[in-house]
This record gives sequence, C-alpha cells and structure tokens, in this order.
Amino acid sequence: MLLVLAAGALLLRYVDPWFALAPGALFVFMFFLFRDPDREVPSVALGVVSPVDGEVEIVDTTDRCVVQGEAHRIRIRIDPFGTYTARSPMEGQVMDLHSREEGVGPECPANALWIRNDEGDSVVLQFHGYRLGLAPRSFDRFGERVGQGHRCAYLRLARFADIYMPINGNVMVKPGQKIMAGSDLIGTVPHP
Repeated sequence: MLLVLAAGALLLRYVDPWFALAPGALFVFMFFLFRDPDREVPSVALGVVSPVDGEVEIVDTTDRCVVQGEAHRIRIRIDPFGTYTARSPMEGQVMDLHSREEGVGPECPANALWIRNDEGDSVVLQFHGYRLGLAPRSFDRFGERVGQGHRCAYLRLARFADIYMPINGNVMVKPGQKIMAGSDLIGTVPHP
C-alpha cells in the first residue's frame, strides 16, 4: 500500500496531477479492503463469536464436517465491504483435521479450522465461495492456542463462512441478522 501511495505522490509532484488519480483511487480501495479495526470481544465464558462481518444466512443442524456427531451449522454471508481478517470463534487449541480423531467427519476438507477448548468442546470454521480462487489463509498452526475473537486468518475475498457448534450448545442468532467479527456473540458451547 505504501508503494502505491508513494507512486501517487511522485506522479502528483513530477507529472500531471491527473495521473495521480489512479494510484490515489487504488490506495483508497486497498485501504478499505485491507482495514482491520480493533473490536471489543465480549467477555462470555464458553461463548462463540462471529468470525466475520456479514449476515446470518442459515441456521440448521448437520452431521457433515463436524466434531462430536450432529452439530448446529451457522452460515454467514461475508460482507464484501467488511474487514479483511477472520476472528477465532472461541478460545482453545487449533487441532489437526488430518488426524480425523474424535469424530471429525471424513467430508470435512483440510481448509477448515478446528478449535477445541479446555472443556473438550469443538467448533469448526470453514469458508466457501472463493473469489478469484483465493482461499483464506490461517496464521495459526496446529497445537497453538487462540483466544476468543483473536485474528486467525486472512479472508482473501471468500463469500461464506460456516461455523459448526456442538448440538447441545446454544445458538443466539437468526437468519437475516447482521453481525460483526469478534464482537457479536453467535452462541455458546455447553457448560460443564
């Protein structure tokens, strides 16, 4: 982004100012696309926060790509004008989906993020509908701990996020509801 801004400044100073409009517009677009504001994460024990800005599209149950059998699925249509980073839905350890331990469905692709908390409950976050073929990229590795609402991945223009929660958890959102990444509670996992 700084290179685009510098190119615009050089064009403005040494060439016709009209040539500086293109780098200026590109800088504004990139700033808007890659912004990542701080969010106030709710302090709720065993809470599950929204990983992305967007609108809840589907709330249902499924037995596909889940941990611990049947699960609630919350599908969020990602706001294309929302933030560029995804947030961890809950606090816990990033698990390896390739291990297929503890009931992870065989249909669950390797690009999903599996987080297990200290109580043994799991949440799986998966993205769909990649634009330009760019899949989201996680910055957390297997075995690392993440905090609730912690930045965990670059979205890279994905369209949908699915969150799979334990069936005995509590879903707190409805289809059509607007939510913000890291600051809006979408549910809770079961208390011990």
